[in-house]
Amino acid sequence: MNSVNVMVVEDEGIVSIDIRNILTRLGYNVSSVAFSGEEAIRKSRQSPPDIVLMDIGLKGDLDGIDTAARLKRERDIPVVFLTGFADDSTMARAREIKPAGYIVKPINEDELAETVAGALS
Repeated sequence: MNSVNVMVVEDEGIVSIDIRNILTRLGYNVSSVAFSGEEAIRKSRQSPPDIVLMDIGLKGDLDGIDTAARLKRERDIPVVFLTGFADDSTMARAREIKPAGYIVKPINEDELAETVAGALS
């Protein structure tokens, strides 16, 4: 698994650290962590990940859905959305991107392992 490069896009520092630690324990390589959509796009161009874990509710000009759409257009990178809460219209927008999966916060290690493995297969 350590040949799989994962990008974590999460604007809450503690949550991003937790996700990175779980992924590392599971044997994945966390190739980059981004705290905004703009940063995620820049980092994906510098070092393309194999999969992206993307918070839907990013702060800034680009939310997670807009960022995922751009990443998929540029490189067709599989995206797993992370969400703590999402209304019906947000989830409808997210489904249009055709994500590889969804994980509801707080992050559960078993669910994360299963969702990432499924997204990569």
